[in-house]
Amino acid sequence: MRGLALLIATLLAPATQAAECQAARFDGAGFTWCVVDLEAEQMRLWLHDDAGTPFGSFDRLDQHLSQSGARLGIAMNAGMYHPDRAPVGLYVEQSKTLAPIVTRAGPGNFGMLPNGVLCLRDGGAAVMDSRAHAGTLDCRFATQSGPLLVIDGALHPRFLADSDSRHIRNGVGVRANGREVVLGISDEPVNFHHFARFFRDLAGTANALYLDGKVSKLYVPGLDRHDLGLPMGPIIGTVKPAG
Repeated sequence: MRGLALLIATLLAPATQAAECQAARFDGAGFTWCVVDLEAEQMRLWLHDDAGTPFGSFDRLDQHLSQSGARLGIAMNAGMYHPDRAPVGLYVEQSKTLAPIVTRAGPGNFGMLPNGVLCLRDGGAAVMDSRAHAGTLDCRFATQSGPLLVIDGALHPRFLADSDSRHIRNGVGVRANGREVVLGISDEPVNFHHFARFFRDLAGTANALYLDGKVSKLYVPGLDRHDLGLPMGPIIGTVKPAG
């Protein structure tokens, strides 16, 4: 079934798509997703500009990169944040911890344990349980969010297939090789169970993390996709040479 789903996704993808991204339908809903090979592309996180002001938008980040002869490749909002756009949980940028990890249960999606951390290292990545790995993280870039969607191939135990809580959602998954990162967003409202199955059964990620819902946005110039809306906190994306 997974191979058939991947074939259908390829057939339905627009002919003008960027090489690493595609649009697909899975179990009755539309999704857009991008696969980033960390051995071939540079992926990282951003929060503030040099003056300490949150970028907040893909345009401002792209303008910032252009000052050093680079441009934004693909990008997505990268986790929950407070009204001042400070990260709710762990946030690491250039190996510097800017916000501490949070391991206690709490209200809302972030506190639906187990939640998790996306950890980017040189040439590799991992999505991991925040509680199990709180003292062992060694990440060049990291963002914490919740809940985990897929945990070693299993869905989060609190997800219900018939849940009527449906929203636009975005998340990130890592394939078993630790080298390929998948950024995915639902193009219509779905529940957590549906979204997690998308990451596991279509995108092929053994571990995946929910990033957000209300502010979910994707930037993929190759698909003519540039979502607007509320200002963002952390942003995840790839860096390309200008031109």
